[in-house]
Amino acid sequence: MGNDNQVTLHVKSIGENVSLVRMMAGGFLYPYDLTLDVLDEIKIALSEAVSNCMIHGYENREDETVTVIMNVQNRHLTIEVQDTGIGIADIEQAMEPAFSTKEEHMGLGFVFMQTFMDNIEVFSEPGRGTTVVMKKQLPAMETQMSEVG
Repeated sequence: MGNDNQVTLHVKSIGENVSLVRMMAGGFLYPYDLTLDVLDEIKIALSEAVSNCMIHGYENREDETVTVIMNVQNRHLTIEVQDTGIGIADIEQAMEPAFSTKEEHMGLGFVFMQTFMDNIEVFSEPGRGTTVVMKKQLPAMETQMSEVG
């Protein structure tokens, strides 16, 4: 299919780059004619994953790198977000609603990812980093539909 595409983005672990990643996602997904609601859901899930890398994986160190890989094949979106930070010792616990290693955070990042994406997998090794893989089937293009009267 001619609309299959992939992009890889490496960003410094500074908060401002969460907005950059969101803008990149919007540009990357533009050809797929998504509703604003679907696009916002994807961008929220992506923002949460990237923020988790910065806040938890790198403990707010700003000299690290977060890698985002977005791939679309046959309207099936896969997003990988990777860090080489401290890792997650107990993935199941980390994914529980309201659990956070930081008292000032609500612990809803994984909840948003699970809510807005079709599937989420987390791979992590303490001391080596974490990879979050999120998948979503993109809705069919609506512009191809027309009424015959």
